[in-house]
Amino acid sequence: MNLEDIDVRVLRGPELEAALDGVAQLRITVFRDWPYLYDGSLEYEREYLATYRDNPGALLVGAFHDGQLIGASTSTPMEDHAPEFSAPFRDLGLRPETILYGAESVLLRPYRGIGLGHRFIDLREDHARALGRTHVAFCSVIRPDDHPARPAQARTNDAFWRGRGYAPLPGVVARFSWKDLGDTAETEKPLQFWMRAL
Repeated sequence: MNLEDIDVRVLRGPELEAALDGVAQLRITVFRDWPYLYDGSLEYEREYLATYRDNPGALLVGAFHDGQLIGASTSTPMEDHAPEFSAPFRDLGLRPETILYGAESVLLRPYRGIGLGHRFIDLREDHARALGRTHVAFCSVIRPDDHPARPAQARTNDAFWRGRGYAPLPGVVARFSWKDLGDTAETEKPLQFWMRAL
């Protein structure tokens, strides 16, 4: 598989609307894996993704192979995302209105490692600049090293993110709840923020 085989584009209007169920299914599929272990539902996903349809400052990028959606990346102005995510920045004296929040990039396993992650970040950063934002931030879940579901060969994306100029913000942690696979109720998880200046 080569990057040239994949059509990556910003989705707007009817094309965005048509892709939402596909993005929902991607999120459910990808986030079931370590480290998120997310037990998601299509109903919740549709409600969550409506924010990208309805927010003019939001960004939804789709990656297509032979017409099938195989990856997606979303971003939104930080002040428009969940308050749990902007609060740690306010506590540090950083104005959420200067930050684009990179909500997620999800990609089916066979398409990883060919450069799509870089393409997603390029488009996200272009969007941030177009909105007059000075920073891009995202967060990743923190799981304990001895978590029983951790795969033996588990690895993080830290090296990739650092290579793109992002760094973890010490002490800047959001808390968000979702239901893990096999659990009967939602539990709160810490998520470490990463950021870079544009």
